[in-house]
Parts: sequence; structure tokens; C-alpha cells
Amino acid sequence: MFKNLKGRLKIVQELFTFLWKNKIWWMSPIIIVLLLIGILILFTVNNPAAVPFIYTLF
Repeated sequence: MFKNLKGRLKIVQELFTFLWKNKIWWMSPIIIVLLLIGILILFTVNNPAAVPFIYTLF
């Protein structure tokens, strides 16, 4: 399990390194917001109590 997590974190680190070296650092907030929305969706898939919360966001 931790090998997979370590590999995924390395991919994220490489992505931000690529963005910084190629002067595309302004795109990092967009990627962070998309990741946060994805995490929110993953945690609320099986939770019907969170539906009103998500409805108010969108």
C-alpha cells in the first residue's frame, strides 16, 4: 500500500517540478482545486448526508 502511495506522491512532485521549470507555475492552483474537488467527490460517494453540502457548492 505504501509503495503505491509513494509512487503517486512522486508523480505529483514531478508534475509540480515540470510546471515550475517550464514557467507554468500559474497552473498549479488550478490543479490543486481540481484535486480537492476530486477528493471531495471520492469521500462523499457513499454518504447521503453530504449531498446537500455538495449541492450548495455547485
